[in-house]
Amino acid sequence: MSGLVRTTVTLLFAAWFIDYVDRLAIATVLPVIGKEFSLDLRQQGLVVSVFFVAYAAFQIPGGMLADRFGAKRVTCWALLAWSLCTALTGLAWSFAALLLIRLVFGAAEGVFPAAATKALVERTTVAERMGAQGTIMSSNALAAVAAPLAVPPLAAAFGWRWAFFAAAGLGVLVHFAVRARLPAVQAAVRVRLPAPRAHGLESAAGDAVRMRDVLRMGVLWRFSLMLFGYATVVWGLSTWIPSYLTSERGLSLTSAGVLVALPSLGTAVATWLGGRLSDRMEGHHRRVIVPAMTVAAVALCLMALSPSLAGAIACGTVAVFAVSLCYMPIFAVPLRGLPPELVGVGSSVVVIGGQFAGMAVPPLLGAIAEAASFEVAFAVLALGPVLTIVMALLTPQDTHGFTAALRRTAPPALSVRIAKEPS
Repeated sequence: MSGLVRTTVTLLFAAWFIDYVDRLAIATVLPVIGKEFSLDLRQQGLVVSVFFVAYAAFQIPGGMLADRFGAKRVTCWALLAWSLCTALTGLAWSFAALLLIRLVFGAAEGVFPAAATKALVERTTVAERMGAQGTIMSSNALAAVAAPLAVPPLAAAFGWRWAFFAAAGLGVLVHFAVRARLPAVQAAVRVRLPAPRAHGLESAAGDAVRMRDVLRMGVLWRFSLMLFGYATVVWGLSTWIPSYLTSERGLSLTSAGVLVALPSLGTAVATWLGGRLSDRMEGHHRRVIVPAMTVAAVALCLMALSPSLAGAIACGTVAVFAVSLCYMPIFAVPLRGLPPELVGVGSSVVVIGGQFAGMAVPPLLGAIAEAASFEVAFAVLALGPVLTIVMALLTPQDTHGFTAALRRTAPPALSVRIAKEPS
C-alpha cells in the first residue's frame, strides 16, 4: 500500500473498531443490565434490536449525506454523535430511557458505513481496494475480542455504566484523529466526481430522484439479502452467547467474555483473508461463499447438538470463522462496479440488509430461547448461511456482469455513467 492508503486504512480501522466496541458493549453486560432493570429475554433482545431499527433507517440517508457533503465530514459527524450516545447509555435510568438512547445511537452510527466506504473508495485504486477494505473490516472482529475482554472487568470493578463512559472517550479521540489526519481525495478519483451541487430544494429533489433510481436496481438488493444471511449468524451469536454461557453453562460474566473473545481472533484473520481473496478473484464471490457458508450451516447445527461446552464453543468458532470469510466477497463486486458518485447510496443499500438482520434476529432468538432453548435458537441460525448461498448463486460474479445488471434497471442518463470505467 502507498503511504496515503496506509494512513486511510489506519484511521478507518480505528473508526470501525470503536464503532463495534460501542455497539457490542451492550451485549457483554446485558445480563447485568437485565437484572438491574428486571428485563426478560425478549426485552433484553429488544435493547439490542432497537439500535438496528434506526441504524437500518439511516443507511441510505447516510449514503446521500456522504455523496452530498463529503465522506470525511459525515464520518466525523457520526463519530462525535455516537460517542455522545455511548456516554448517555451509561446514564440510562430505566428501560424506556435505554431504548430511546439506543435508538438515537443507532441513527448516529447508521450514517457511518456508507461514508467510511466512500472515504476508502476515494483514496484507493480498484486493484488495492478490497484488500484495504478487508484490513479495515477485520477491526470488527478485533472489537469483538476487545469488548468482552475489557467491558466485563470494567463493569465488575466500577459498574457497567463506567464502561460506556470509557468507550465514549475513545470515540472522541478517534474523531479528532480522523478529522486531522485523513488524507485528501486522490486526484484520479476527484476528476471523475461530479461538480459540487448547490444546496436547496432543487438539489434535494435531485438527490431524491437519484436515490429512487438506485433503489430500483434489483441487483443491489440481492447483494443486500446476502448480507442479511451473513448478519443473521453474526448478530444472533454475538447477542446471545454471553447470556447462554452465564445462564445455561453457569460461567461468570468475565469468564464468558474470555470465551467469546478468543474465537474473534480467528474472525479477524478470516475477514482479512476474505478481502485478499476478493482482490485475487476479481469478485467471483460464489467460489468463497458457497463452500464457506455450507460449513457454517453444518457447524451451527452441530453446535446446537453438542452436549459439552467445549464442543459447542468449537463448533461456534468454526461457524463464525466460515461466515466471516464471506464478508468481503459480498462487497467485492458492488465496490468494484459502482461509479464514484453512487458508492455512498449504492453501498448503503447492500449494508442495510445486515441491519435488518440485526433488527429482527436478537428478539426472535430471545423468544425462541425462552419458549424452547438456546440450542434450538442456535440451530435456527443455520437458515442465514442457506439464504446467503442462494443469493450468491443469483448475483453477478464479476464487474462486467454487475454493471450490465445495473444498466438494465437504470434510467438512460445513469446508464451512460455506469457504462464508464469502474471507480
